[in-house]
Formats: sequence, C-alpha cells, structure tokens
Amino acid sequence: MIIEKTLNLLNRFEKGITFLAFAVLVCVMFADVAIREITGTGLHWSRQIGVYANLFVVMFGLGVASSEGAHLRPKFADHWLPESWNPFLTRIQEAIMSLFCLLFAIVAFQVVVETYNDAVQSIVLRVVVWPFQAVIPIAFLLTSIRHLFYTIDPSHRPSTEHERVDEKSNGDDL
Repeated sequence: MIIEKTLNLLNRFEKGITFLAFAVLVCVMFADVAIREITGTGLHWSRQIGVYANLFVVMFGLGVASSEGAHLRPKFADHWLPESWNPFLTRIQEAIMSLFCLLFAIVAFQVVVETYNDAVQSIVLRVVVWPFQAVIPIAFLLTSIRHLFYTIDPSHRPSTEHERVDEKSNGDDL
C-alpha cells in the first residue's frame, strides 16, 4: 500500500514538473521567435532558459518513461533464458537499474557540490548554475527509488511494450 501510494505521488510529481517545464520551454521559444519576427532581434536570454527547461523535461521525463515502462532497453536477449526464471530476473534487472541510477545520482551530486563551491554562474542570466544542475541528482535519485520499489514488489512494475505485445498475442490465440 505504501509503495503504491509513493509511486503514484512520485508519478504525479514527475509528470507535473515535466509538463510545466515543457510549457515554459514552448512559451519562451515562441516568444523569442515572435519577438524576433516583429523586432528583428530575439530575447537574448531565451536560449539559456530553454536549455534549463529542457533539462527539467529530460531529467523528470526519465522517471515518467520509467513509470510507464516506455524507457529504452536492449531486447535481443529476452528469450535466452527459460521463462521460469523471469520473476527472479525481473528483480535482478530492477535492482541493477536502481543501483545504476543511485550511482549516477551520487556522481551528479558531487558535480553540483563542485559547481556550488566554485560559485559558477550563467554568463547570460547571471545566476548561479547549481540549482539547475541539482535537478540531475534529484531525478536520478527518484528513479532509483522507483526501481528499488519495483525490486521489492515487481507487481507495481509497469509492463513494457514487449510484454504488452506478448500479452496481446497470447490473448488473440484464445
């Protein structure tokens, strides 16, 4: 019950952030193009805002894709092992993904700390960069937590596109 509620909350949060960031990206780029067409010169800060908004879209979109079972994964070895091993292999796969994302979160956090300590600023916007970079370890940590929950209870794991196709073809045979 706690896992399901946490995953639902996490999913709503990531979808909301992704939607808002995409809306900012679209609005800023539209305004830049419109002003460029009207005045002949665009908004000098629009590209930088677009990059930051895109960072939010991509990083939180990772969690959205993961929650929908839509993330990319290699499929060439799906049938190399017996199907009876699938429950165990699913847990192993999710545990590896959780550890992978946790490792990336740690490395990204170290980069953010260095950027913070060096007081790196955006030349265009004249603001410190680390709050925008902090999105990266946060997104990887949230994705790590999601896959940890899938490891603990695989029933909350979304079916992948491959599994949906298999289920559909099995249902058609009946």
